[in-house]
Order: sequence, then C-alpha cells, then structure tokens
Amino acid sequence: MAPELQRPPLQADERTALIGWLDLQRQILRWKCEGLSDEDAHRSTLPTSPAMTMAGLVSHMRWVEHLWLEVLFLGGDEKQNPSFDKSGGEDADWQTGGRPLAELLAEYEAQCARSNEIVAAASLDDVGRHTGFRSAGANLRWMLIHLVEETGRHAGHADIVRELLDGSKGYF
Repeated sequence: MAPELQRPPLQADERTALIGWLDLQRQILRWKCEGLSDEDAHRSTLPTSPAMTMAGLVSHMRWVEHLWLEVLFLGGDEKQNPSFDKSGGEDADWQTGGRPLAELLAEYEAQCARSNEIVAAASLDDVGRHTGFRSAGANLRWMLIHLVEETGRHAGHADIVRELLDGSKGYF
C-alpha cells in the first residue's frame, strides 16, 4: 500500500527542505485516502468529532493551504474560503456536502500546486500582505513551517482515522 515516500535531501537548502517536508506530509495525507470508498471517506469514526472524516480532513487541508498562502500571504479575498463563513458554522471548511473523495483530492492537489507556485515566486523573508489579520504579519518562512506542522498533525489524524475505518496502517 505504501507509495514511494521520500524525505527531502539531508543536505538541502532551506527552501528545498521546507517544501520537501511539506510535500511529504501532503503525500501521506493523500496516501491515507487510497482505496477508500466514498462511503468510508465520509464516515465518522470519532463520535465527539463528527467532521473528522477522511473527506473532511482533505477539505480542511485544502482550505488551510488557501488561507495561509492565497489569503494571508498574497492578500487575497477571504470570502472565497469557508473558514471565514460564520453562517456555515465553526468547521465550515471541514464540511464536504457529500462530494466524492476523488473531487476533494483533485481540489487539494490543485491547491497544493498553487501553493508551491506562490512559494517559488517569493522570498522566504517576504511578509504576508493581508492587512486584516495579525497572522499575515508572519514571513513566508514562518507560514511554511506552520503548514508543515499543521499538515503533519492532520496526516497523523488521517493515519488514525484510516486505521479505525479498515485497519490499514503504516508510515513508510
């Protein structure tokens, strides 16, 4: 089941290391979805966290990437991101509306590619441009470290959810 997952080179420059670790965690999240039916992808395994489904995790991470790089870093319109939609509830970015996992994964993949384009075009010292949020005051380096942390944390959640769904487990 494990795809070819590789850590970044041991002697990588800072940008290569940051993107390498982020890409690895993204790959792990996608890997944990391999072979899941749409029914299982939308099935909650934690009674106290009903949005914590594989589909919900993928949706959330798509919008996390959008939030940090397109909204906070580039200064884009936050209204496109359900995280800011107060009418949708606290976890609006986790809601999938029952959309197929393949569609959610394609959107996540496209968002990750867009994120990598944004990072490639900027200096790690560049600061976010959105004036409405304190977190936009962070530089790109800080934002990437945060994305590695958040993606890694949720890849771990995906590992647990997958094991609860069908017993599949493993890291490499």
